[in-house]
This record gives sequence, structure tokens and C-alpha cells, in this order.
Amino acid sequence: MNTSGFSDARTTLQTVRDCLRFGVSRFNEAKIFFGHGNSNAYDEAAYLILHTLHLPLDHLEPFLDATLTQTELYEVLNILEKRVEQRVPAAYLTHEAWLGDLRFYVDERVIVPRSFIAELLRERLHPWIRHPARVRRALDMGTGSGCLAVLLALTFPRAAVDAADISTAALAVARRNLRAYRLGRRVRLLRSDLFADLPSAQYDLIVANPPYVNARAMAALPPEYRHEPRLALASGKDGLRHVRAILRDAGRFLRPRGLLVVEIGHNRRALERAFPDMPFTWLETSAGEDFVFLLAREDLPQ
Repeated sequence: MNTSGFSDARTTLQTVRDCLRFGVSRFNEAKIFFGHGNSNAYDEAAYLILHTLHLPLDHLEPFLDATLTQTELYEVLNILEKRVEQRVPAAYLTHEAWLGDLRFYVDERVIVPRSFIAELLRERLHPWIRHPARVRRALDMGTGSGCLAVLLALTFPRAAVDAADISTAALAVARRNLRAYRLGRRVRLLRSDLFADLPSAQYDLIVANPPYVNARAMAALPPEYRHEPRLALASGKDGLRHVRAILRDAGRFLRPRGLLVVEIGHNRRALERAFPDMPFTWLETSAGEDFVFLLAREDLPQ
């Protein structure tokens, strides 16, 4: 892509408003893909500009006509240019991602946090969990950045939480986020290939947002997703390799009446074809009820 627009901008732009208009134009021109937080060019440009200038992320209007110093202008245009030229997701450029009002550190060792399970945990999985205080042990399978493990610990303050991942690099990021929320003593990090390497334990609740992208979708991913670890995305030809393993083994790690909650992307029809006798309960999320299922221990192979 021609970068001359950015070269000219360094000598012509002056205000936050100038940079915002320029950023939106360049993002639309480049047809960058939005799937890691913001959903449009305006919100993405505003976020990157405000973050770079160390301004409140929810107060754009008061600063629109502020004149930038040369250093500030250089930093703003540099991050906008990286977003366009390298197609790096905004979260990797700023090293932060948000689930609701919770901030998490991220880099390219982990996928950018995005999970409908986070929405469900904010509601304490009501009505499926009627007495949150009775959740005394929980597991986040495939923890990545540790975001769902943090949410489990905050949602169920009496619970000891285990957070498992096959990637030692991902666990290092999760450890950083646990320190930020002062949860290092309540959340235990475990390296495990799904359940294969876990110590024997019985959980009241297991949540998992495993890899679920099928082979065809992996081949067609936008450039932004190719910055994320393939290990955290790809799940075989039909996108169900990891879910099959979870369904096979989870029952052994759940207490009686314990619950398994799993996010599966767009694979509901494929999952129901593969497991026609499994009594999935599909949970309502902001995107509908096709993305997260719930099963009780008694529904799973023992």
C-alpha cells in the first residue's frame, strides 16, 4: 500500500480532529478488518488516538480541537500506520484488551480476549447457578491471557480457580494479568494439553473457550487474525477437535451436578450432528443462543 498519505500527514495535520478524520479515511481505504474489540473505523481510530495520547478513552469530544506537539503527532500517526500497513490488531498495538470494564494485558503470545462466556459470568450464570457461594472450585480450560480465570475468581469469590493452557508463553501472559488483579494466590496456573496433564481434581464449574476454527475458515482468515497464535485458533477439519476431547474427559473432573460451559463459535450445527444424543443447553448471549452450550456432569461420559 502507498504510505505517502502518512508522510504528508506528518507535515499537515495539527489537531486530534485532523488525526481522527485522517485515521478513519485510511482505515476505510485499506479495508482493514474489525474483529478484536471495535467494529468500525471511527471507533478504532478514536481508541488508538486517545490511548496513544494517554487520554480517557470515553472522553473524545473535549480534546478534538487540541493541537498536538510534533512528538504527539508522530506517535499517533505511527500507530495508525502500523494498523494499516501491518494489519496488527489494535489490542496488540496498545497491549490491552477489555472485557466489559476489565482491562487485560495482551501481546501476540495469546489471542485477543473475546468471549461470550464473559457476558454470562457477569450474570453469575444465572439461573443455572442459583447459589454462587457454593461454587468452591472452578477451572478455566485453555486460559490464554487468563481473562476468564480472572472473571471466575471475581464472580465466585469463595472459589479456588485453576487456569490451564498448553502454551507456556500464554501462561506467562496470564500470570501478568493475575498479578494485576492480585489473584496470584487464588488462581493456580497449570500447563496441560486440555485435561491430559491435569492433577486429579473435582470442579463445581468448568468453562472453556477452546480453539474452534475449522480448516476452511483458517485458510480464509483476514490478515489481522494471522497475528494470533494458530495454536489458539485451529481445531481440525470441522473445528471440533478440541470440543470432542473436552466432552470426552470433562465428566471425570466435575463434581455431581457440576457444570461445563463451552464456547464453540459458529459450530452449533456441526456439533449437534456429531453428538445427536447429547442434551446441549444453549445459552443466550448478546449475539444469540448459538455460541455457548452448557452440560451437567450427569450428561457427560463418566
